[in-house]
Amino acid sequence: MSVRRFTPEGMLQPTPYAHVAVGIGTRHVHVSGQVARSADGAPVAPGDLAGQVAHALRNTARGLAGAGASFDDVLRLTFYVTDWTPEKIGAFMTGVEQVAEETGLPMPLPPSSLIGVDHLFEPDVLVEVEATALLD
Repeated sequence: MSVRRFTPEGMLQPTPYAHVAVGIGTRHVHVSGQVARSADGAPVAPGDLAGQVAHALRNTARGLAGAGASFDDVLRLTFYVTDWTPEKIGAFMTGVEQVAEETGLPMPLPPSSLIGVDHLFEPDVLVEVEATALLD
């Protein structure tokens, strides 16, 4: 594996993600922001944060697989969530946990950021996920 994830002693613990990822490789994979849309563009899980997180991660897994990568190769995930409040963390993590085994998403997650935003490109989109991976 070209990516090693860990949390050094003295950093905040526990967290649902590793604080650090070290990658060795030459091919960078960048998966653009994935949302809860089916292949034909139809919205998936309207109004359901957990459902949208799950589907966006499924789409991210498809993008990684298309490049010959998986979540094992991911250095970093960035999540953008509309109208974020700390009370939404339960629904957010439910969505993550719903697809972790199915998609091979490691728990704890790779180094991740969750960024609250006013809105995304369509009014029904509650979450967008970006991934950066490294392959040998």
